[in-house]
Amino acid sequence: MADRKLTKSVVEGLEVRPTDYVVWCAKLPGFGCRVRPSGSKSFIAFYRVGGRNAAVRKVTIGAFGKVTVEEARKAATEILAKAELGEDVAEARTRQRAEMTVAQLCDEYLIEGVETKKASTLVTDRGRIERHIKPLLGRKRLSEVTSADIERFVKDVANGKTAVDVKTGKQGRARVTGGKGTATRTARLLGGIFTYAVKRKYIAANPRQGVKLYDDRKGERFLSEPELKRLGETLREAETVGLPWQFNEGKAEKHRPVNAEHQREVISPFAVAAIRLLMLTGCRLGEILGLRWTEVDLENGLLHLPDSKTGAKRIMIGAAAVAVLGSIPRTGRYVIAGANPDRPRSDLKKPWSRITAHADLDGVRLHDLRHSYASKGAASGMGLTIVGKLLGHRSTATTARYSHFADDPLRRASDAISEAIAAAMGAQTVARESNDG
Repeated sequence: MADRKLTKSVVEGLEVRPTDYVVWCAKLPGFGCRVRPSGSKSFIAFYRVGGRNAAVRKVTIGAFGKVTVEEARKAATEILAKAELGEDVAEARTRQRAEMTVAQLCDEYLIEGVETKKASTLVTDRGRIERHIKPLLGRKRLSEVTSADIERFVKDVANGKTAVDVKTGKQGRARVTGGKGTATRTARLLGGIFTYAVKRKYIAANPRQGVKLYDDRKGERFLSEPELKRLGETLREAETVGLPWQFNEGKAEKHRPVNAEHQREVISPFAVAAIRLLMLTGCRLGEILGLRWTEVDLENGLLHLPDSKTGAKRIMIGAAAVAVLGSIPRTGRYVIAGANPDRPRSDLKKPWSRITAHADLDGVRLHDLRHSYASKGAASGMGLTIVGKLLGHRSTATTARYSHFADDPLRRASDAISEAIAAAMGAQTVARESNDG
């Protein structure tokens, strides 16, 4: 490829590889096209200012698709010509970017700094940028932002300063209120955006560094034994005799069924199966709703997910989960069939609301089933490394939130050891210690 001129057809034919690589144009030295593992392609110019021993400088010209090959070649020619005359375009851009606003930095970050992020994560990031970061910090110059500004930002989001009504459908609206959890998660995103700015040399230091954040794990919920029992009983009732109807007070009663047996609703077996799988596998909701039968290996108890929040992964499932999967009718490509069996079900909001209300589990989220799965594993004496692998965590730090559940097996071990030692010392010693108390 090095002996070929970069053209539209050549760039279109560049294959995606596991790591970044650059293809250089043989007709214009210093002009190239970088290909990332995500599939994005961008034009770059490399040069030196001050002789052969000077450091190599790089300028990103633009993304293929937004900039044509010929437009990029023209820009590269100008950049390389200026370098020959001693003008450092990269340095000039760095000085200029240092005076860009936080809003402009966010816009650039969403284009150039998110190649490794998943589409679902980007949707969340854009929402936090538009609803919280831009309204509070968007007009500030990068060189002006201090740690005090970030501390004030965290408090303002936590106190609801960015609360706003957003449209949720054709007629629906919801209030985005912020809160401590939102403040912490948005500040972490902001820290990542400033880290990008530091790497690009727009600023010397990250102003988010050292700013204390709120604990965003207070909302985590772990189901107790009685709660798990109520949930199990409710699921059995939901798929057999059905759950009692929930009537809205003040509504006309003439449309209500007269007979008691008609005042129940049987929940979709696919919805019930999905909830059971969430309980028994620790999977995320999207992983279960998007699960295809071709990804299920019942014989070996495995789920082969080609895509997830952490990328492709293999999930090992227990006999109970295998039994649930074996009981689900195969009506299409997806395990949890919806109205269209060849499309994944979009959510479980309605059935989950009915089930939690009947089971007296107010405030319990579907994601709390994943937390409960992990907490059970930790409390059973399994190491956090094992629990993390079952959940698909990339880092043990993510699993560390469940470490306090390991106290139970440690307590049992401590009791067993102390009882054994006490027994070996004899009843008389134990009795004397008891009398001393």
